[in-house]
Amino acid sequence: MFKKILIANRGEIALRVIRTCKEMGIKTVAVYSTADAESLHVRFADEAVCIGPAPSNLSYLKISNIIAAAEITNADAIHPGYGFLSENAKFSKICEEHEIKFIGASPDMIAKMGDKATAKATMRAAGVPCVPGSEGILKDFKECSKLAKEIGFPVMLKATAGGGGKGMRAVWKEEELEPAWESARKEADASFGNDGMYMEKLIEEPRHIEIQIVGDSSGKACHLSERDCSVQRRHQKLTEETPSPFMTDTLRKKMGDAAVKAAEYIKYEGAGTVEFLVDKHRNFYFMEMNTRIQVEHPITEQVIDYDLIREQILVASGVPISGKNYFPQLHSIECRINAEDPYHNFRPSPGKITNLHAPGGHGVRIDTHVYSGYIIPPNYDSMIAKLITTAQTREEAINKMKRALDEFVIEGVKTTIPFHRQLMDHPDYVEGNYTTKFMEDFKMKPQEEE
Repeated sequence: MFKKILIANRGEIALRVIRTCKEMGIKTVAVYSTADAESLHVRFADEAVCIGPAPSNLSYLKISNIIAAAEITNADAIHPGYGFLSENAKFSKICEEHEIKFIGASPDMIAKMGDKATAKATMRAAGVPCVPGSEGILKDFKECSKLAKEIGFPVMLKATAGGGGKGMRAVWKEEELEPAWESARKEADASFGNDGMYMEKLIEEPRHIEIQIVGDSSGKACHLSERDCSVQRRHQKLTEETPSPFMTDTLRKKMGDAAVKAAEYIKYEGAGTVEFLVDKHRNFYFMEMNTRIQVEHPITEQVIDYDLIREQILVASGVPISGKNYFPQLHSIECRINAEDPYHNFRPSPGKITNLHAPGGHGVRIDTHVYSGYIIPPNYDSMIAKLITTAQTREEAINKMKRALDEFVIEGVKTTIPFHRQLMDHPDYVEGNYTTKFMEDFKMKPQEEE
């Protein structure tokens, strides 16, 4: 077992990993930028090393600084969390070269599954259902146009190195294709330094349902059931739940089996998710694989009483998994609390939290690194907390979430708490009748009407 783990991340996920390490008797090293000196993850780690100024490219994305921090503190493993370098094959490789265990996927695995076109080809070979589309990167617009006519509109153009909705365009008619192709490539090149594009058939009325998997060094994998992540804005998830209200026992078995097949085919080691689009007829198609822990992992932990961070650490140290598949025993919902103003198009709202009161009670969990007096820096993702409620039924979990949101007070900055409170009352959400298009029609009620 590892003696000391450096957490190459910030905020709530860094604190989340520190807590599990402490419970396992493992020493921890926090890294931080100058903007994060007052974050709780810095305060609660055994050691902390400043790795640079506020911009992430000079701190959390600076591989040489993180490796130096690991070496001077004698850390024997690095946990990358999510975001930043968590799916960076070069970082995983450099850790390997310095004999520091990267608690995540191998460089080869990240490279294979991080490139969406390669991942899709791999999944086709594994026998996992895939959305009809290009076999790989489209070489030019002529090939793009020909394929679009073959598979039929609507189609979706996607950047092969994409993420966060960058370089993605839905195209409904032939005349929209060329402008979409040009703008998507420009955005992809600016965001990722790679303008490679591929194309898929656009799935109508889709739900985004992912299967949590864990694999060990022997090539054995298991799944921990599904999470429904369909409530999204600009391809960014806002809330997640498990089990999915759209799921049936038959569909869960099929999707779980497909995810395990995918993981074992590539001999995946670590925690990851196999993400699927599910159409209104409950046909499912492989979308991508995330070779890291997910933001929404707590809801899986809640419904099966399972510490996924602990499992990541055990697998990385060579402990085999049980091979058992897990199924939800309870219902859990997560609301991402962002420092954004939902009444003004979710614009960012960094600044000082002047007052904070966190909800409590049975079945309420909060993962956060902020507190009263904390200054939210403008340099990073706007998520400041995750509020999770768990109950026997979906209806009870929603009612518990309403109560918890009503108790949650954050003053000094705008947050998405009012959005989530309105969402919990929305008839379509309450009925479980939502797709990834839900937010296109959602309108916030004015504050005075609440």
